[in-house]
Amino acid sequence: MRSLRFIAAEALVSHPSLARDSLDSVAYNLYPLLFKASYLLEQAEVTRAVLGCWPLEEFRLAMLLGPSTDHPEDLRDRACRTCLEACVQGLGDHVLKSGSRRLRLADLTGIRDVQEQRCPCRRMLGRWGRTQLLARTCCELQSQPCAAGCSVKVLADLFVTSGNFEAVVQALQPAGPAPLQLCCLSFRADSLSPGQLLLVLGLAEPATLRKLEVVHNVRLHAGHVLQLLTQVGFPQLASLTLPTKAFDVPPTYAPAPEGQDPLLASIAWELSRMTQLTELSVAFSSLTGKIRTLLGPLRTPLRVLDLSNCALNHADMAFLADCTHATHLEVLDLSGHSLVHLYPSTFFKLLRQAARTLRVLTLEDCSISDSHVGMMTLGLSPCTQLQEFKFLGNPLSARALTRLFSTLCELPKLQRVEFPVPKDCYPEGMAYPQDELAASKFDQQKYNMIAEELHLVLLQAGREDIQASTPLYGSFDPDIQETSNELGVFLLQAFKNALENFSRALRQIE
Repeated sequence: MRSLRFIAAEALVSHPSLARDSLDSVAYNLYPLLFKASYLLEQAEVTRAVLGCWPLEEFRLAMLLGPSTDHPEDLRDRACRTCLEACVQGLGDHVLKSGSRRLRLADLTGIRDVQEQRCPCRRMLGRWGRTQLLARTCCELQSQPCAAGCSVKVLADLFVTSGNFEAVVQALQPAGPAPLQLCCLSFRADSLSPGQLLLVLGLAEPATLRKLEVVHNVRLHAGHVLQLLTQVGFPQLASLTLPTKAFDVPPTYAPAPEGQDPLLASIAWELSRMTQLTELSVAFSSLTGKIRTLLGPLRTPLRVLDLSNCALNHADMAFLADCTHATHLEVLDLSGHSLVHLYPSTFFKLLRQAARTLRVLTLEDCSISDSHVGMMTLGLSPCTQLQEFKFLGNPLSARALTRLFSTLCELPKLQRVEFPVPKDCYPEGMAYPQDELAASKFDQQKYNMIAEELHLVLLQAGREDIQASTPLYGSFDPDIQETSNELGVFLLQAFKNALENFSRALRQIE
């Protein structure tokens, strides 16, 4: 329920001109209420004016938009373009005002990007757009005079691609004192060259960086990864994501003796120096027989581990089942491995070890068939903390799914299930794993009937709180959605370069 104070704040911000004229007479402790009310009602003029006159030493966006005694609704999932642009414009107005200013820290982190925007304008400003806006504003303000000690430190989650690289670099290395000093807490990179990545990370205060995601179209090999860790260094890093094939040996690297990988060992040693590291994602890397080398030296137990499509073997699974990390895992992705068929004992031992902590389990394209449902039932039963279970792409019949759903209903904290299209809906003899085209060619009417039966299983068990779905093309990814055009151009250019190299090689042969 809204407090009378918040209702009064809503009434004031509903009249923008009156609200702007009244700010000088408003008590300082009411500014947070005015800000949230203006954000809720999408009164951008008031939002900008409130930031321009902000009388407190700190402005923390996520804290202001979160639930409070005055207004219990959580607005942190409103990445509203209109309001966020007003916030940054207000910060710009604030630092250019003459006279004394108390604001020293503006924390713009903590916004959650969701698929459906609840704000009136329905227009989202994603992480890439927020990075672009903030970098451009910082650059524009760099030409303005800034008195010593009067700058505002801005904490941000940056998403850098080739499209905004130059603006971000300029914002991070001002020629002199800047009104807004950009400081990065989490960093996502895509469509950058290794050289660009090293440059921008070196400028982004890596000593304070907590999360680093290097994804998709950043072409790294093991030599680049080692260079990144040794030359830049991330002593406070808690979460690290590396792109596909990040542990491949560089083309010019001398072959190592069989069974040895000195580059990977050096990378693991550098990772072991990161005493805060608890999340590691290295999907689609060739790590057959190398998991002990990579994870063994780590000093802190991992809570999040993504080893999907890493071609793990029995030795890797045996290490995972017995290592320190197993009893601390909260999020685990082992997609792309025939776990139940090839490594049943070690896989289910790993599940038992992680049962007390595991919240999210992803086993997509793991060749789990009807004959494995009994073992899966026994393996999942102890996982009482499980909140999400994703197992798309497995060849399971409607009957097997019904049996599995009955088991899932008994997991008290389960909230979300992503299940495959039953194999009954495909032509007989369909091969697994499926490509996107094959996966999309199924009997929709039959699927709808089976899906209704599975939802009925949930309802009869009193578990209507569980959301079950089949997102054939993956879950919503706001970062990919926002930069899809740029990624498309990047891929076309890469394809063009590959064709040119191929043509050049043919001419040399002739």
